Amino acid sequence: MFSAIARIFRTPDLRRKIGFTLAIIAIYRLGSTVPAPFVNFPNVTQCIADNSGTEGLLGLVNLFSGGALLKLSIFALGVMPYITATIITQLLRVVIPHFETLHKEGQAGQAKLTQYTRYLTIALALLQSTTLVTVARSGQLFGQNSGGACAQLLTNDVWWAQLLMIITLTAGTGLIMWFAELVTERGIGNGMSLLIFTSIAATFPGAMWAIWETRGFEVFLLVLAIGIVVMTAVVFIEQSQRRIPVQYAKRMVGRRTYGGTNTYIPIKVNMAGVIPVIFASSLLYIPMLVAQFNIPQDGSTPPEWATWIMQYFVTGDHPLYMAVYFLLIIGFTYFYVAITFNPVEVADNMKKYGGFIPGIRAGRPTAEYLEYVLTRITLPGSLYLGVIALIPLIALATVGANQNFPFGGASILIIVGVGLETVKQIDAQLQQRHYEGLLR
Repeated sequence: MFSAIARIFRTPDLRRKIGFTLAIIAIYRLGSTVPAPFVNFPNVTQCIADNSGTEGLLGLVNLFSGGALLKLSIFALGVMPYITATIITQLLRVVIPHFETLHKEGQAGQAKLTQYTRYLTIALALLQSTTLVTVARSGQLFGQNSGGACAQLLTNDVWWAQLLMIITLTAGTGLIMWFAELVTERGIGNGMSLLIFTSIAATFPGAMWAIWETRGFEVFLLVLAIGIVVMTAVVFIEQSQRRIPVQYAKRMVGRRTYGGTNTYIPIKVNMAGVIPVIFASSLLYIPMLVAQFNIPQDGSTPPEWATWIMQYFVTGDHPLYMAVYFLLIIGFTYFYVAITFNPVEVADNMKKYGGFIPGIRAGRPTAEYLEYVLTRITLPGSLYLGVIALIPLIALATVGANQNFPFGGASILIIVGVGLETVKQIDAQLQQRHYEGLLR
């Protein structure tokens, strides 16, 4: 292992790529601490110290930005507009036939889809930055009843100052996209994933230190031990897959023989990744948002339904919230897997090139068999996602952590997934040069 790491730094090309990637990450983290124009940074710092954490969708966005959202920095939106744009583009493939056609066109079509994703990212960044500036101007960024310093987060709230802040935050999102593409082209690859990894990993020390300060050293060690166990389980399940054997019949094209090979279709236990957790968090945030707008500001009695929602669907430590959250994750897992893996398309491609599953007829029986296997293997994957997503909520109810608890939810899924993919990238580049990789 150590000799493989030494070979990384002895290889000039690989050493240059890793150095370039680390430089981009350093600039990205620096931009996450630089406040946007007309931000009252002392008041923002005081409000962050007074509020242990935000819940729901706002807490998730703050997690993906590495804490830059609540700091109102130039990179406050982080990678969330790009993630949202990518998800929307994938979903539009089901609705718009042109998008599905581009997806099947290969590299040229993927380049066109990437360009659409960039335009949509800028549009979403413009919308989200406008919302963020409006919420910060109203003094409700840190909660409905925030007062004092939290009510004066901006030094100047005239229209041109707000416009400059919106332009700055939108430009920051565009700069992050450019950073990600630079890391993909000139670094070690997976640029956007590495920036997400950096944002989430940056919150780990603060979260663990907060547990140490509030609960003591014994609870800190217990959380650390549980975190190691959870991380080991996540690595095991993320690497788990069902391999469906596929054989290709021999074909004669002229004087050449094609086919006759044996391969397999890898179906992962967790094919949906972290997307169902994001979908469920976003959907559960909508009732709370609607209820907040229906609570009177004059102190009068709010409607009963708004009171009920604020009681059970805000903090996240209520059993009803956990149950709904768990069921939503299971439903969204099946939904996302259904739109990303098409058994009929896979079966048609196999039949086109002479491939078949042993014991299964080509065509429609193959598609039905793939759908049967996919449905069965998605069930444990969805249950696994639901349990991992509930860990921060259980920590919220037991040790007083917030929903950005490091060893659970979207954070641990992204950290492990990106970490494994990055190690594979470095291993592949090592094998190209030394015939021995990082993994054994």
